[in-house]
Amino acid sequence: MSSLKLRRTVALVGLMGAGKTSIGRRLAHELGLPFVDADHEIEQAAGQTIEEIFEQHGEAFFRDGERRVIARLLDGPAHVLATGGGAFMDPTTRALLIERAITIWIKADIDILLSRVGRRNHRPLLKQGDKRAILTSLMAERHPIYAEANFTIDSSDGPPEEMVTGIMARLREYLAAHPEAGAAEVMS
Repeated sequence: MSSLKLRRTVALVGLMGAGKTSIGRRLAHELGLPFVDADHEIEQAAGQTIEEIFEQHGEAFFRDGERRVIARLLDGPAHVLATGGGAFMDPTTRALLIERAITIWIKADIDILLSRVGRRNHRPLLKQGDKRAILTSLMAERHPIYAEANFTIDSSDGPPEEMVTGIMARLREYLAAHPEAGAAEVMS
């Protein structure tokens, strides 16, 4: 476990399948912080799955609920937060995350994303046609926005522990350059 003690939430952003949840759990363990999955919290608050919310109420309704849930989560103690793929695209949610969290873009190439999202069929945006074409379009639209995160980590098919080690190194660099981000190194 790390000697870093954060006073700010670490929010992971990126496309579906980039590894935000898997890496987020490991990063939270490394940092000694709770892990929170925003999509799970939205489902708990709504009493419905994300797929049901999209089907019954539409994306705008979902994004409104997502915005409120993320704002509530950022009001709480520091944690590692995995956001949904579209969360950072909402200007209000993005501004809130940039202001109140350390944002990390988990960036993955198209083949990695396809291999990961192909394992399950629960993503509403991917049910609208060819997955490669949809992801390629989402990458073109979202990558310039995701680039507003505090820093970027490239996802790979390597061991998740390597990604966590890379994130920890980048997090230490970021915090050294931005002490206002609210972290302290604790000597043990």
